[in-house]
Amino acid sequence: MMNAADKFLAKYNMRAEDIDMDVLVQNFTSEMEKGLKGEESSLRMIVTYIEADNEFLIDTPVLAIDAGGTNFRAALVTFKSDGTIDLGEIIHRKMPGLDGEVTAAEFFNTMADYVRDLAKETDRIGFCFSYATEMYPDKDGKLLNFSKEVQAPEVIGKMVGKSLLEALEMPDKEIVILNDTVATLLAGKSASIQKTYDSFIGFILGTGTNTSYIEKNSNITKKPELDSAKSQIINIESGNFGKAPRTDIDIRFDNTTSTPGVYTFEKMFSGGYFGGLCLAALKTAAKEGLFSPETSNNVESISTLTSEQANKYLNNSEEPDNILNSCLIYNDDNIKARAIIEHLISRAAKLVAGNLAAVLLKTGKGKDLDKPVLLTIEGTTFYKLPNLKKQFEDYFFGYLDSDKKRYAEFTYVEQSSLIGAALAGLIEG
Repeated sequence: MMNAADKFLAKYNMRAEDIDMDVLVQNFTSEMEKGLKGEESSLRMIVTYIEADNEFLIDTPVLAIDAGGTNFRAALVTFKSDGTIDLGEIIHRKMPGLDGEVTAAEFFNTMADYVRDLAKETDRIGFCFSYATEMYPDKDGKLLNFSKEVQAPEVIGKMVGKSLLEALEMPDKEIVILNDTVATLLAGKSASIQKTYDSFIGFILGTGTNTSYIEKNSNITKKPELDSAKSQIINIESGNFGKAPRTDIDIRFDNTTSTPGVYTFEKMFSGGYFGGLCLAALKTAAKEGLFSPETSNNVESISTLTSEQANKYLNNSEEPDNILNSCLIYNDDNIKARAIIEHLISRAAKLVAGNLAAVLLKTGKGKDLDKPVLLTIEGTTFYKLPNLKKQFEDYFFGYLDSDKKRYAEFTYVEQSSLIGAALAGLIEG
């Protein structure tokens, strides 16, 4: 017999059990295939021109750079023949353009000043540049737009690698541009030198979410010029998946964000939005009389709820500034609110499982117990939301069974963006 919170969530189809995994996986796979063909799709399936199956150089230093959000980091990295990684001292700096608008010259000159001494030590650079970038066959990328923190509008439309090399006055160095999800995949590959894996997947669930995997060029029919005998990493841009089973509450919440109708999948579970979605569900419950009148008034007066606040509430944090602690008056209110948020985490786990199950099945790999697919997973939301990781694994392996049996392992790599950037700069061919 369902309790009041379950009945409320069932009414809006917001429970994990309201999601049909077969339909979710089929829809995700269909959007992947359309994106690979160049047809209209919510999944961009961005070609990276990085061939992860190629050999990479050993005992060769590479300058690894990680630029994203507000942070700029760089280090010299060497992959040793014994499987160890020599990670030099990491430079930590602030992204240019955070304290006011800068010109394109100022932007690239600042970054060049950060890494000039390190760049003198190697002919290769791997640059994890985690902003929207269009990739080119020479592995350079053209910036499409920044996130709102960085103020450097002149950089939009510039080739990132070429511009950095010009600022360094080192135009002959080899540079590879990639994003953080691709770097995560490569970091897993670099950490697995001693074991054979059938393929690799990179997944990030932090403020946003994204997935990358290795696809045969013969399946990327929107790029007929590619060598059909080879394969490369695809940046799915999975946070924009548009065929997920959204509910009235999801849509209502999406309409309150600054980008309604865009990246609707990640708004169902990623860290930048999960707190707001929880608040939208709690406010709806309050309007429908699920809570006491006092609690309902308090909940409806809340303007924002962060994912961190929702997380701490579930973890019984007694911090006085946690708004849920102060607005839920009675124990029964707490029980119902907790149940709603926990159900949303279970739903998140199932959505992520469907995302990654679809990608793994699309690879056609992992059918042999001795050659599993390695999934490298990064992001604080994945590891910190209570019980998300365990429930994800249950849904994931529960689905990939019997006729869909696949073998997979999960890993986490420290400094994955730098390690992945380094490996990208060392891949031959």
